[in-house]
Amino acid sequence: MSKEIRLAFEHPDARANATAPDGPLDRISVRDHTVEVEIGAFQAERGTTQRICFNVVVEVRPLTGVHDDVDRILSYDKVTEAIMGELSEERLNLLETLAERVAERILLEPQAVRTFVRIEKLDRGPGALGVEIVRSVEDLATKDAAAHVGTVPHPHVVFLTNAALRSSNLPRWLDQLERRAEPVILCVGRADDAAPQTGHRMTQRRVDLLAIEQNAWVLAGRDDRCVVVASRTELDWAMKNGQISVWAPSKIVLDAVDGPGAVDRPVALAAWFSGHIEASDLLVIGEMPPEASPVPVLVQDIAQSGL
Repeated sequence: MSKEIRLAFEHPDARANATAPDGPLDRISVRDHTVEVEIGAFQAERGTTQRICFNVVVEVRPLTGVHDDVDRILSYDKVTEAIMGELSEERLNLLETLAERVAERILLEPQAVRTFVRIEKLDRGPGALGVEIVRSVEDLATKDAAAHVGTVPHPHVVFLTNAALRSSNLPRWLDQLERRAEPVILCVGRADDAAPQTGHRMTQRRVDLLAIEQNAWVLAGRDDRCVVVASRTELDWAMKNGQISVWAPSKIVLDAVDGPGAVDRPVALAAWFSGHIEASDLLVIGEMPPEASPVPVLVQDIAQSGL
């Protein structure tokens, strides 16, 4: 038992050696690769960076013969590029998620067979707090097969002003939206009452987002078909199951690496969101269109809107 406990805290290279599969495999490793990044689920971890340390071991198929050619090997740069590539994709809350994604990216390399990824936070306590995972190409193949059972939907995003939200036409609009082939996600702005002013940029951003979410719940209260969703997981499930979603923006906006510069104009925020989720288009009802949009924008007057 003492050997097992000691091995649990050894460098991933020792763990790889102790659990080596049948057949010869070479190993490359990156030790103590430390970067500063914003990560973490706690409020104290938002808006600030902290040091996280990576130790990675990759088991690779051995080369036949001796060829001193860097293009024929899985280089250390591929490992560090996998780390930096995932860190640049989006802001993450969990080390577990980051470790999983780094492992998957490494295993896409042709030579890679199995990888150990250990990630530790160095600034959250007196010691290092971290996770370690091991993944193989077989794990990746199983996950890919499950992921490709269905295609990724491209939803129809609809922005409703407060006047549209209160309109007597709302039930009729929802009837028509339910009949569309693609999934539907509704976006709203803030209520007519002004949001509290904090005098601080970061806290004001949170207040403005929460004001939008309050209005999302108002819309949900007007029709049971409108379900408020906050995470990408909830959105993906809703899109695949024909649910009309109302977007609560805080989580996705705050977790995005390339988030919107400002959230004070909700229709512009809806345009950013449409691009973020690869929507087919954005329909704006009762509001001037955004100045720029990554997806096609349609505009309808409230009185004349037939969707």
